[in-house]
Amino acid sequence: MKALENLLDKIKPTFEEGGKLEKFYPVYDALETFAFVPDHTTSKGAHIRDAIDMKRTMFIVILAMVPALLFGIYNTGFQHYSALGIDAPFMDMVLFGLGKVLPLIIVSYGVGLGVEFIFCIIKGHSIQEGFLVSGMLIPLIMPMDVPLWMVAVATAFAVLIAKEVFGGTGMNILNVALTARAFLFFAYPTKMSGNKVWVNTESGSTVDGYTGETLLAQAIESGPNFADITNTAYASIGESFMASVIGFIPGSIGETSVIAILLGAAILLWTGIASWRIILMGVLGGAAMGLIFNILGPQFFPENLYLQVPWWHQLVMGGFMFGVVFMATDPVTAAQTAKGKLWYGFLIGFLAIMIRVVNPAYPEGIMMAILFMNVMAPTIDHYVVQGNINKRLKRLKTA
Repeated sequence: MKALENLLDKIKPTFEEGGKLEKFYPVYDALETFAFVPDHTTSKGAHIRDAIDMKRTMFIVILAMVPALLFGIYNTGFQHYSALGIDAPFMDMVLFGLGKVLPLIIVSYGVGLGVEFIFCIIKGHSIQEGFLVSGMLIPLIMPMDVPLWMVAVATAFAVLIAKEVFGGTGMNILNVALTARAFLFFAYPTKMSGNKVWVNTESGSTVDGYTGETLLAQAIESGPNFADITNTAYASIGESFMASVIGFIPGSIGETSVIAILLGAAILLWTGIASWRIILMGVLGGAAMGLIFNILGPQFFPENLYLQVPWWHQLVMGGFMFGVVFMATDPVTAAQTAKGKLWYGFLIGFLAIMIRVVNPAYPEGIMMAILFMNVMAPTIDHYVVQGNINKRLKRLKTA
C-alpha cells in the first residue's frame, strides 16, 4: 500500500489546479480517497469527527451483499447443470456461474461509473459514492440471461434520470437500482416479467436453454398445490418453502436465497447502517397482507387459489426479502423520521404482497411498492414532523 500511496502522491500535481490533467482531478480524487483516508478536513460549520466516511459505509453495504452474490453465482451454475441432468463438481458450477454473472457486474460498474465520471468532470466536483452500492445491486436483481446491452442501457438511464437530474447522490427521489429494473420491466417485459427465468443449457446440449417458471409463477397458476398443476420437483408446499429459503430455484441472481439475504441483513443491522424499523415493519406488513388474503380468500374468492398461498411462504418468494433488506433501507430514498420509518416499512411490505396477488401482471410487487413509497416518503416525514409540532403546540397552550 505504501508503494501505491507514493505513486499517487507523485502524480497528484498533474491533476491539481494548473496541471495537464486538471479536468480529470475527480477521477484521481476518487481513487485516492477510496484507497486511503482523505487528507482534507472540514474547515467551517459544525461537524463530528468519525472514523467512518461515505465510501466506507458503501463498502460495508457491498460486503453485506457478498453472501447473496456468491450464492447467486453458484446457483446459476447449479441451474445450468441441473437442466442438463449432470451432477457436476462444485467448482464447475461456480466457474460457470462466474462466467455469467461477472460480465453483468463489469457492465454495470463500467457504464454507471462512466456516467458519474463524465458528470463530475463537467461539474468539477468529486466523484459521489452512491453508485458503489447501486452498481452491485443492479446485477443482483437481474435474471442471468439478461443481455449485457440491456444492462448498460438501463444503468445509464437510472444514473441519468433517477439521480443526476435531481442533483446527484443524496438528492435522488427514487432508488437507482430499482429504477434500472423498472426501466427494463416496462421497456422489455418479456425479459423482465418476473414469472419466467431462462436457464442456460449450452455447452454440448441440443438446445441453448429453456424457460423455467419461478415459484411466483407456480403460485399464481396453482395456489398452494404447486406440484399437482405445474409438475414441479416439489412434493409439497413445505418443500417449495424450503427451496425458497435455501435458494436452489430459478430467479434473479441475488434474490433466491433467503439465508444469504439474512446474513447480509445481520451485517447491516450489526453495523447500524440499515434501519431495523424498516426491515421489521416491511416483514410485518407483508405478513399482514398475506394473512388477510389467507382469511378472506377462501370465503370471497374461492376460485383464486393464489390467495390461499400461506402468508409465510409469500415472504420468501421472489425478491421480497432482498428488496426489504437492501433497497427499502436506502437511507436517501427512505423515510427519515423514526416513526416515519415504521409506516414506510410496513406499507412497503403491505403493498408488495397486495400488488403481487391482486395484479399477477406484476409478480414482483416489491419493486413497485418500494418505488411508490420512495415517492411517498417525504409526505410521511412531513406528517410525522407536523404531528410532533401540533402536540407541542397543544402542550404549550395548556401550560
